[in-house]
Amino acid sequence: MAVMHQNRKNNILLGQNNNALTWLIILNAVAFVIVYFIKIVYYFSYQDAPHTNAEFLFQHNVLDWLTLPADFSKLASRPWTLVTYMFTHGSILQLISTTLWLWGFGYILQDLAGNSKLIPLYLYGGLVGGLFFLLAVHIFPGLSHQLQNVQPFITGSASVMAVAVGTTFLSPGYRIFPMINGGIPLWIFTSIFIIIEYATIATTNGGYAIGHLGGGLVGVLFIHQLRRGHDWGAWMTNFVTWVDNVFNPEKKQVKENIKQKLFYKAAKKPFVKKAVITQQRVDELLDKINQKGYHFLTDEEKDFLKKASEQDMYL
Repeated sequence: MAVMHQNRKNNILLGQNNNALTWLIILNAVAFVIVYFIKIVYYFSYQDAPHTNAEFLFQHNVLDWLTLPADFSKLASRPWTLVTYMFTHGSILQLISTTLWLWGFGYILQDLAGNSKLIPLYLYGGLVGGLFFLLAVHIFPGLSHQLQNVQPFITGSASVMAVAVGTTFLSPGYRIFPMINGGIPLWIFTSIFIIIEYATIATTNGGYAIGHLGGGLVGVLFIHQLRRGHDWGAWMTNFVTWVDNVFNPEKKQVKENIKQKLFYKAAKKPFVKKAVITQQRVDELLDKINQKGYHFLTDEEKDFLKKASEQDMYL
């Protein structure tokens, strides 16, 4: 692990190709720009129309078809809102809050577990958070009795909660801002995030709070299963790879190296194969850590990195 911390240059950069964090931020930003552009069109189209409320029309004709409704009858006619709500934001402040917290926790998660875990965790957190919201507004009497007045679930806050809690559960002692007394533990940073989130939604309704709780629960379960060797996001990664191969048939497929075999019998091995420590090999393993996580290295690769760290292999 020493090599991984020494070689910070190999960390995934925000603008790097196929960076899951970059794509999530872009999707949220582009969705906001499109929705806000439509909102501006509504205002200009109906600003001179008497007895016409442009804000109400925009809410009814556009936003209600993207946000998650509390009423199951409405959800039945627009089931896609269970996904679209987590990329929809009603204001620029909501977008900034989502992307900033996502960038902070998402970057750390990529550093610890690899690039392929972020998007599945984001989606799982949003889906389960949405389901918890729906159950809450129908189970608790204080919400179910005024179902028509419950605001739709909006923003990717439940998804970010899953990423934040999952990252913290993976490594609560991870330190940020090392210039401040050796760094601030990640669990403190997460606690501040949770306090701010719940203080913000306290003025809305309890369904939002339960939805965020569901997202946090997904973060814990996702990392717990990952530690046991069960990657809940593997099928998503495999599906995206399959689609990419279908639409890019000319793409070169990387074949696995076949291990050398000895075809003669002997009491002991004629030679012992020792890996030559080179900077190129170190870089390849660091890239593998960035993409999949340290736990996916073989014992031989871990030993290689350990020997490289002992020889001070720096970039």
